[in-house]
Amino acid sequence: MKNYNFYGWEAALVPCLDKSLKGINTPQDMYDALATIWCANTCAPRMRDNWTSSNMTLGQCSITAFLVQDIFGGEVYGILRPGGNYHCYNVIDGVTFDLTSEQFGDEVLDYTNNPPQARAVHFAKEEKRLRYEYLKEQLYKKYGE
Repeated sequence: MKNYNFYGWEAALVPCLDKSLKGINTPQDMYDALATIWCANTCAPRMRDNWTSSNMTLGQCSITAFLVQDIFGGEVYGILRPGGNYHCYNVIDGVTFDLTSEQFGDEVLDYTNNPPQARAVHFAKEEKRLRYEYLKEQLYKKYGE
């Protein structure tokens, strides 16, 4: 089994609900697929100047977490960060994982007792909705049947 660096990767084996995506059966597969798609254009604008391919998950959390929710189900939760923004992650059938946790390096995040995140609130920001739509479009273009 391949080792990953994202939080909860060992348990991230929940099944994919969207069978039209070739080769994406688990969140681990989803990470591998997104690793070919995440880019500066999908990064949050306020972080874009610091985005690099070696820190590919930087600024990708909410659009990734909501896309994972579309494909695997579950809920999106957020960890309140300094400055008032939320870092989003997924919980599916009691399994917590965060495909974009690598952006924090060695910082330990607290994945307990965090509030659910509402898609409508996050996507009220048009730039975020457009980044999400682009990420989803690229995923289905590369991996969809």
